[in-house]
Amino acid sequence: MGIKNKLTLMSFLQFFVWGAWLITIGNYWFGTKQWSGAEFGAIFSTLGLSSIIMPALTGIIADKWVNAERLYGILHILGAIAIAYIPMVDNPNTFFWVIFVAMLCYMPTISLSNSIAYNILKSNQFDVVKVFPPIRVWGTIGFIAAMWLTNLTGNKASGNMFYISAIAAIILGIYSFTLPQCKPQNLIDNNSTWIKKLGLEAFALFGTYKMALFFLFSLLLGAALQLTNMYGDVYLSEFANMPQYAKSFVVKYSTIIMSISQISETLFILAIPFFLKRFGIKQVMLISMIAWVLRFGLFSFGNPAEGLWMIIASCIVYGMAFDFFNISGSLFVETTTDSKIRSSAQGLFMMMSNGFGAIMGSFFSGLLIDRYFTTNGTKDWHSIWLAFAGYAFVIAILFAVLFKHKHQPNENQEIHH
Repeated sequence: MGIKNKLTLMSFLQFFVWGAWLITIGNYWFGTKQWSGAEFGAIFSTLGLSSIIMPALTGIIADKWVNAERLYGILHILGAIAIAYIPMVDNPNTFFWVIFVAMLCYMPTISLSNSIAYNILKSNQFDVVKVFPPIRVWGTIGFIAAMWLTNLTGNKASGNMFYISAIAAIILGIYSFTLPQCKPQNLIDNNSTWIKKLGLEAFALFGTYKMALFFLFSLLLGAALQLTNMYGDVYLSEFANMPQYAKSFVVKYSTIIMSISQISETLFILAIPFFLKRFGIKQVMLISMIAWVLRFGLFSFGNPAEGLWMIIASCIVYGMAFDFFNISGSLFVETTTDSKIRSSAQGLFMMMSNGFGAIMGSFFSGLLIDRYFTTNGTKDWHSIWLAFAGYAFVIAILFAVLFKHKHQPNENQEIHH
């Protein structure tokens, strides 16, 4: 099997593991277990908490002590054990801790998979900006495949979805040991400073204006992503409360409508190399922010009848909003940091977007919706989505003004300081 095919399989399985349960865990929680909504909110917080704690830590370990592909495999096997235990849990408190352990193992593998792919591609003289996106697109395909497998086998409210995920994670864990070696690039010597010994050099990136701003905007956009994950399906489902829409296709098949977002991702990932070469990282990330404005704005004015096109357009725009920052951002980190700290830097990017950003998005959006947009238990979705669109618009303006980066058309795997 060629290098690119090996990495494609890794990418597919990486997100298959997650897609098997992430979208349908609510059905299991509310339908099968009949636990409360307040406790369910804590389950999604495990993704953010894990992203704060683990990616930076595992990035340091991969830069310093352990081959990245081995660490990656170990984490997936440990995560599989935790996920396989979930169907045996019979109370929400234990469920939280088990899923937290599973996420402590899984979340760092997202940034590690990027580091491994970049490392292997560079060692084989590939241009990562051109070659990585078509490999990464198979991750989204894996996510969709797992989501559909769980649904079509009748397991979207069953504990079997966790077994499907665990089996895929064990296969990926074992498979990762067959990948080319990704040895630590930043080995320790006796004369190293304590900062180097602890692997904290990547945190020095916060000391440079461009990288500090990049990480700040990663946090702000990470919050936007959490808004769409938490409220998108709920918003579509609540059209059932309006008699004129109660029996519409959108209400009956809200998850399928939302899956257009993932399908859109696959197309926009493939467009990233062209956009990066043509417009540069700043313009691509700015396009992402404008796409977030459209994502929320179209939701605000959409409905399941004459406004259905807006809901579908919002889902299509999501692919650009998500990919043009998350995937391009990962490539930006790869092409602007020293090889000795790249795994740590990828971990920092993950920590800011999926960690602090996700937690900030869930916490503040919940407060704002309860305080300003809910009357007698009914949410004013039109105003909620407009407020989110305004938030994304302000971020886009600030980014355009504050973030300085000169586009170099031939920018690829070389480092630019």
